[in-house]
Amino acid sequence: MDDLPLSDLDAFTAIARERSFRAAARKRGVSPSSLSDSLRRLEERLGVRLLNRTTRSVTPTEAGERLLERLAPALGEVASALGQLDSFRDSPAGTLRLNVPTIVSRLFLPDIASRFLALYPQIRMEILAEDDFIDVVEGGFDAGIRYDERLERDMIAVPLGPRRQRYITAAAPGYLAKRGTPSHPRDLLDHDCIRHRFLSRAPFAWEFDRGEESLLLSVTGPLVANSIEMEVGAAVAGLGVIRTFEEVLVPAIRRGELVPILEDWVTEFSGPFLYYASRKHMPPALRAFVDFVKVEARRGA
Repeated sequence: MDDLPLSDLDAFTAIARERSFRAAARKRGVSPSSLSDSLRRLEERLGVRLLNRTTRSVTPTEAGERLLERLAPALGEVASALGQLDSFRDSPAGTLRLNVPTIVSRLFLPDIASRFLALYPQIRMEILAEDDFIDVVEGGFDAGIRYDERLERDMIAVPLGPRRQRYITAAAPGYLAKRGTPSHPRDLLDHDCIRHRFLSRAPFAWEFDRGEESLLLSVTGPLVANSIEMEVGAAVAGLGVIRTFEEVLVPAIRRGELVPILEDWVTEFSGPFLYYASRKHMPPALRAFVDFVKVEARRGA
């Protein structure tokens, strides 16, 4: 009996309450004959007569009364549960789960997320910041944020944050006074360099661009970390040369703690993207965030 059609149970409940096929059909917006078919199927499956019907009246049998007594509250709960889905379908509410790079979580997302959540107080965001590259769908996330070279090609991508970013190089004044200032990227092969490593990956090579010229160098040094804060702190302390996002180094440069070097060799790249799997049946929270990000992108264009 586990596979009894819910529609047939609902038809029985409607007829038993109204004591009339026609009245129940009007309320349901269906034909009396369809309700009659539903009731016949249900009685055949159960092997019990549920309603006594004549040309003048419809009344529940004893079995029908007992079933109605237990069934009506249960169907009410089902209707209530389905009704709650309307808020998810028609209004921006619910939880939005994002997987994002740590750099985005520090530099751009706090401001974007704060303004978005102020606009949609019924939405809650859950953000996991990490630099490993995972399948966001398999990981249970609604969407992710990544840079262009890490985007999966079957995903839908929407620009988020600044459209152009740069890697720059810097070192502490004390380090440069002691070791000299590099005039060409290859000079860094004789310098101590502070490198970044993604989780479970080797430190990435440093890329330099100047006009049509491009270099890729595997530098070395006393520190490899996956914490940008630690890397910047080490550079300020004079441990070595650092190369990372311009936005990360600008505050220390403005305070005079770091000095930019190799300023002709700046690598420029596109900013991050919000990406997700499909436009079909998008959760309202994700749809609202995508629309918000698109508006932000147009304002910044």
